[in-house]
Amino acid sequence: MRMTRLFFKTMRETPSDAEIISHRLMLRAGLIRKQAAGIYSFMPLGYRVLKKIEGIIREEMDAAGAQELLMPALLPAESYRETGRWDTFGDEMFRLKDRSKRDFCLGPAHEEIFTETVRDCVSSYRDLPLVLYQVQTRYRDELRPRFGTMRSREFIMKDACSFDRDEEGLEASSQAMYRAYRRIFDRIGLKYTVIDADSGTMGGAVSQEFMAWSQAGESVIVRCQKCGYAASMEKARCVAVPKAEAIDPQLPEPVATPGARTIAEVTGLLGCRDTDLAKTILYKADQDLVAAMVRGDREINEAKLMQYLGCDSLEMADEGSVRAVTGAEVGFAGPVDLPVRIIADLELEGGRGFIVGANKTGFHLRHVVSGRDFQAEIADIRMIAADDPCPRCKAALEFGRGIEMGHIIKLGTKYSESKGCIYLDEKGLEHPMVMGCYGIGISRAMVAIIEQHHDENGILWPLNVAPYQAVIVPVNVLDEKQAKVAESLYQELKRRNVEVLLDDRNERAGVKFKDADLIGIPIRVNVGRKAAEGLVEFKLRHEEKARELPYDKAADAVLEAIEIIRT
Repeated sequence: MRMTRLFFKTMRETPSDAEIISHRLMLRAGLIRKQAAGIYSFMPLGYRVLKKIEGIIREEMDAAGAQELLMPALLPAESYRETGRWDTFGDEMFRLKDRSKRDFCLGPAHEEIFTETVRDCVSSYRDLPLVLYQVQTRYRDELRPRFGTMRSREFIMKDACSFDRDEEGLEASSQAMYRAYRRIFDRIGLKYTVIDADSGTMGGAVSQEFMAWSQAGESVIVRCQKCGYAASMEKARCVAVPKAEAIDPQLPEPVATPGARTIAEVTGLLGCRDTDLAKTILYKADQDLVAAMVRGDREINEAKLMQYLGCDSLEMADEGSVRAVTGAEVGFAGPVDLPVRIIADLELEGGRGFIVGANKTGFHLRHVVSGRDFQAEIADIRMIAADDPCPRCKAALEFGRGIEMGHIIKLGTKYSESKGCIYLDEKGLEHPMVMGCYGIGISRAMVAIIEQHHDENGILWPLNVAPYQAVIVPVNVLDEKQAKVAESLYQELKRRNVEVLLDDRNERAGVKFKDADLIGIPIRVNVGRKAAEGLVEFKLRHEEKARELPYDKAADAVLEAIEIIRT
C-alpha cells in the first residue's frame, strides 16, 4: 500500500478525553475515530489489526473443533425472558420496539440464542459434543463508557457455547477451549494469567478469566507468587481465622451513639478501633430480606454473598425496609433479635465480642458474640484484603491490575433446562444438554496489546497483529535515485508476500519516521542519500539504532527479521 493512497490521519497532540495510553495512541495513530461516547469507527489501519486478531482466533477455534456461525444482533425479548435475563441485564440492555410494538434488544450476550439454535436442530446424543462460535457485535449501554474500546457501548466479541451429554463431556470441551485460548493469547503477544472469577449475569458455578496484566485494567487480580494461586477480587477466597480462646464473659450492653451511623463516626465517638465493630447490612435477595455481617474494617463481597444465597439478584434494602425490620434508621441495624436470615463472615465466628447496631436509633450494643447472642450462618462473604494470606499456601499475596480478555464458564444446565434444550440418550431417555460458554473481547484485545507494547514514540505491535509488517521510507521522494530504489524494494517485498507500506508522501523525513513509529510498523527501511552508493538503513521498531546494509540485501533482511520475530 502506498501511503499517498492510504486513508489515515495521525495526530501530534494527545486528545484531552483520552485517559489511558492505549486510547491516546489508538486515536493519535488513526486506528479509531470517535463517533459518540463509547462508540468508535475502526479506520483502515485499526481494522487491519482487528481482522488479524479475528483471524488468529478463527484459526485456533477451528483447529479445536469449533464451528463458526453468525446469529443476529437484533433479538426478541422472549429469548431473554425465558431465562430471566431480560430483567437482570437492567439498564445496560439496549431495548427497542418494532412497528408492531413487540420488544426487542440489541444483543448484550448470546447464550440464549445459541441454546435455542441447538435446541431446534439437535435431538440425539449422536450429535454431541458440539461447539459453536461466532464473531459478532455486542451492545451494552454502559453508564460510564471510557478507555476507548476497552469499556465501550458497542464492541466486537468472539463468543462460543459447547453442548455435551454430561459433566465429563463439559470438562473435555472446556479443556479444549482452555488450550485454544492459551494459543490465541500467546500468538497475539499478550502476557496474561488465568484466574478464578465470578460468572456474573452469565451464571454457572465455575468461571475462569484470562487477564492481561496492565495498570490500566479495571479488574484487581490477587496472586500468590509462591504457589501460583490467582483470582479476581470478587472470587478470591478468604481463610478462616483462629477462634477466640474464650467467650467474652460480658453480656451485651447498650451504649448511646447519637448520630453515629458510619464506622468512622462510631469509632470516633466510642474511642475504639474499626476492628472492634461488626457491621450489619440488609439486602434484598430476589424477594427476601437477608442480613450480611462483616468486621468493621472489611467490605462485603456481594458476588460471594450472591453465590452463597443462590439468588439471581441482590441489592441493598431501601430505608423503608430497614426501618420495618429493625425499628431503627439506617446505620443502627444489628443481629440481636433481628427477624431475618443472617449470614456472618468467617471472622465473626467465635468468642470475641463485637460492637454492633442495637436496632434502635442512636444506640449500639457492646460485647455481642456470634452463637451466643444471635444465630448466624457462617460463610466467606468478605472482600479479600492486603493483610490476608494465600488461601492455598498461606504465603503473602500480591495485588495487581488486569484487563479481562476472555472467559471460560461452565454453565451446566442453567440455559438448557429453561430453554428445553434436551437430547435423547441410547435408551431414548431425555436429558438437558450440559453447556459451557467461552468469550474473547476482540476490540478489547487491541487495547491490551497496546497497553503492554508501547514506548514514548508510539505502538510496538507484535508482528502477528501489526497492520503492516514493514514500511519503506524514501527520505526525499523528489530524489530520483531514492524514489527508484524505494519503488524497486517495495515491488520486491510485495512479490515475496510481505505486507509492506511505501511512504511516498512528499513530507519531511522526521514526519515519516514519527508516523512509522507511532503506528507501530515492526520493520522500517530508510532510503536516503546513500542510495546512490547502493546502501539503505534497516531498523526494527523495538531497537534504538538503525544499521546500514546493501540495497540488494534489504529484502532478504526484511524476510529474515520477519521469521526471527515470529519465532
